[in-house]
Amino acid sequence: MLMPPFTLETAIAKVRAAEDAWNSRDPQRVSQAYTLDSRWRNRSEFFTGRSEIVQFLTRKWERELEYRLIKEIWAFGESRIAVRFAYEWHDQSGAWFRSYGNENWEFAADGLMAVRHASINDVAIDESERKFLWDLAGVRPDGHAELSELGL
Repeated sequence: MLMPPFTLETAIAKVRAAEDAWNSRDPQRVSQAYTLDSRWRNRSEFFTGRSEIVQFLTRKWERELEYRLIKEIWAFGESRIAVRFAYEWHDQSGAWFRSYGNENWEFAADGLMAVRHASINDVAIDESERKFLWDLAGVRPDGHAELSELGL
C-alpha cells in the first residue's frame, strides 16, 4: 500500500491504483481503499463509512453502464492528493455521457483514504464521440492516452 507522505511518483501510483479499482466496478474492492469511517461528498450526497460507500457504488454502477474512467493527478501534498477525472458511461436507454470532475483526497497514516470530496458534471455525448474504448473487463491499458493527451 502506498502511504503518506507522498512523492510525485507515489502520488501518481496511488491515483492509478484508484483508477484501476474503480474500473473494476466492484464496490467491495473499491471500498477497501477507504478507512472504516471514511467521509464522502459525491455530487450532492454526503455519507460516511465503507458500508455506505458500497451501497453508493452499487447504485452508481447499476445506473452508469459500461463505465470507463481515467484519473489524472492535479496536485499533491504530504497526505493529500487532488485529481481530475473523466469517465464515460451510458444509461438504460443507451444514451452516452462523459462525466468530468475533480476529487480532493485526504489519507490516514496507513494509506487508506479518510476523506473524499468529488464535484462532477455530466455531458451528453454521441456514441461516436467516445474516447475510452478499452475492453470493459479490464483496466485502462498501459500506453492509452491520458486526459491531457485526449484534450479533456
